[in-house]
Amino acid sequence: MTHKTETKSNPAPQADSGELMLGCDILVRSLEREGVEHIFAYPGGASLEIHQSLTRSTIRTILPRHEQGGSFAAAGYARATGKPGVCMATSGPGATNLVTAIADCYMDSVPLVAITGQVAQAMIGKSAFQEIDIYGITLPIVKHSYLITDVNDITRIVKEALYVARTGRPGPVLIDFPKNLQQTKAKPVWPTEVNLRGYDPIRKADDASLTRVIDLIEKAERPVLYCGGGIITGEASAELREFVEKTQIPVTTTLMGCGAFPETHPLSLRWLGMHGAAFANWAVNGEYKHRKSVDEPMVKINPGADLLLAFGVRFDDRVTGKLDEFCKGGTIVHIDIDRSEHNKNKKAQLAIESDIKYALGRLNEMLAKRSLSRDLSAWHAQVAEWKQRAPFRYELTSEIMRSDHVQDHLKGREGDVILPQMAIEMLYELTKGDAIISTGVGQHQMWTGQFYKFKDPRQFLTSGGLGSMGFGYPAAMGAKVAFPDRQVVDIDGDGAFLMNVQELACAHIERIAAKVIILNNQHLGMVMQWEDRFYKGNRGNTYLGDPECRKKIYPDYVAVANSFNVPAERVMYRQDLRGAIQRMLDSDQPYLLDVICPNTEHVLPFIPAGRTVADMVI
Repeated sequence: MTHKTETKSNPAPQADSGELMLGCDILVRSLEREGVEHIFAYPGGASLEIHQSLTRSTIRTILPRHEQGGSFAAAGYARATGKPGVCMATSGPGATNLVTAIADCYMDSVPLVAITGQVAQAMIGKSAFQEIDIYGITLPIVKHSYLITDVNDITRIVKEALYVARTGRPGPVLIDFPKNLQQTKAKPVWPTEVNLRGYDPIRKADDASLTRVIDLIEKAERPVLYCGGGIITGEASAELREFVEKTQIPVTTTLMGCGAFPETHPLSLRWLGMHGAAFANWAVNGEYKHRKSVDEPMVKINPGADLLLAFGVRFDDRVTGKLDEFCKGGTIVHIDIDRSEHNKNKKAQLAIESDIKYALGRLNEMLAKRSLSRDLSAWHAQVAEWKQRAPFRYELTSEIMRSDHVQDHLKGREGDVILPQMAIEMLYELTKGDAIISTGVGQHQMWTGQFYKFKDPRQFLTSGGLGSMGFGYPAAMGAKVAFPDRQVVDIDGDGAFLMNVQELACAHIERIAAKVIILNNQHLGMVMQWEDRFYKGNRGNTYLGDPECRKKIYPDYVAVANSFNVPAERVMYRQDLRGAIQRMLDSDQPYLLDVICPNTEHVLPFIPAGRTVADMVI
């Protein structure tokens, strides 16, 4: 995604409103005209005028309890719907509190419009109270930026901002709005189209390139589809499914691509990478004899893909590991709407710049007129053998039984221990796999990807590229606002959830019935896992509990939730888990379920950063 400094669009047909309006009213009316129904906004001095205007608007204003919570909620709304989420904050600290969510949307290609109040134009650059150059601060993490300098530009800027955010490769757009212009009157003219010079989001592959793709498929003996979030943002899931049925090529996804292809389908390899399925990593890279150190040679046992069709992906390091060894020897075809991703991380033998929905649709049309003459039965048999040999799994080990958690809390009831994977599996069963699931970041995020099988796009909402803790519950709120009749559950860790715990107040007051399951192990689990693997278990500030009383669960999330008037329950024993989850799902209110788990469990499989499939711990 390429950042662009502000440019004015070519003149487009306009419609004159015929009445003088305040700049703040023009902004809000522009949002209404573009179909914005919800805005997550926290007020302050530099945005006060806009909030006054919103009180007269059809747009529902949702008051978060922190600007970061509001912007993550807007991001969750956008991820769940595909429409731009809209958030707003005042100048200075309000604006800087939006930065993390803006960066999150930039990394994961999520359409977001962030509106910030700004000090009056006469005070810009003079270190005025709560002045900050949010335009400059966000330059590296936005798709486009606007600083409004003329009240007559407001209608154009709003229309352009929403258009740029959602088209091409989606991303965040910033609108910085000085207070004096909010208070200035003008007669608005409403643009009827967007004509941005130099911005052409429509990219279509040519038939010659797509014919080469089909030729490569016909020659391949071990093809694999490697699909990412681009399939979902490009609304191409249906086309992907048709393509798979026509070609019978096994499909693996990135974490951001979960749900792009049904994970219950026989040709699904689930997701690959650092904590992805062993069988998916083997299918792409080949199976190697496990080595205990990088000094040992890599000995291949079974070959992997000879053709990798990389659709809507960016070859993230958490997927590839050591780049030189990723799909080594295989032919790589990379189709992406953003040509800056081509050959950025991994060289492709065939790189095609295209909207992925168009490319897959056209490939399906071409395949309908051409029968593929090749036999993939041997490859399917090998993949099936890998899947049977190394599924996602877990077990109760002696180490877990000796853990502080079991000894402190389950003495005499060791068989009642709850592993985090158990809770996720039970949630999957009780929701029949139909819930919208968000997560924070850490071990619980990986286990959710492993043990909740996603079958639909926009069903799994998680902070992938940025990996931001505190994302999960606000994102669930945003999704629940968009889909009030669907079950929306945040699966979170005790560390990540605490970062935006204040949004329980927003959920209660706004009647947003988003649920949260906290997999509570009293630790920063993923960092602790790395400590165990690479630092001999030395704890560097990863224990979150009360050192004076390790038998006490701290903080008391049930009491915290109840203080926000949010119903809550704690589960310590496995026999109580099913009933507790069902009570949570049956509630018509926001709900917190605190599930106490041991801290000794690690996320497996695990390929250490920068290493290879030969170093995978299963």
